[in-house]
Amino acid sequence: MSEEKVSEELKDESEVAVDVENGSKTTEDTVLEEIQEVQEEEPERDLEKELADAQKEIADLRDRMLRGAAENENFKKRVERERLASLKYAGETIFREILPVVDNLERAVGQGIIEGAPAEKNLAALLEGVQLTLKSLIATLAKFEVKTIESVGKPFDPTHQEALTMAESDAVPANHVMTEFEKGYNYKDKLLRAAKVVVSSGKKDEESKE
Repeated sequence: MSEEKVSEELKDESEVAVDVENGSKTTEDTVLEEIQEVQEEEPERDLEKELADAQKEIADLRDRMLRGAAENENFKKRVERERLASLKYAGETIFREILPVVDNLERAVGQGIIEGAPAEKNLAALLEGVQLTLKSLIATLAKFEVKTIESVGKPFDPTHQEALTMAESDAVPANHVMTEFEKGYNYKDKLLRAAKVVVSSGKKDEESKE
């Protein structure tokens, strides 16, 4: 190594030593000062207060959750009570509509028996009252979508009719309904009661040919 280079290095080291002695700042000192300044700028955290706030928020959330669960349970109970009441009094509307029919029957019976009047007149009055009551009852059933099944003269339908017996008939074709023993009824689109009917087996001559 040349004497000039050695002398330069010694000079540099001496300058650094002088700087340190004179209180010049090094890079490490600068970084430490910056960290200290940042720490001084940040507000001091109150951990106890933060913990208390968090606990209060948790308590509020738990309280809301419990109240929500209680309200939901009360709602379910109220709906169940209303459902049971609805089932218990489901026929109230129908019975209210039928009561006038009962009134009409009572009036028909009362008016059909008049003291001193001929038996035929009493019978005629009673018959008229019963016919009016029957008409009223059929109208009430129709209001609730209960309708009769037309059977007489129609082809026999085992899905809506029950054959009690078969009989010969010159007027009604074979496998058609001759008469009804009991009318059939539909409730909306559902069979409420099948009609009980007598079915024609056709003319006697046709039966013998077979």
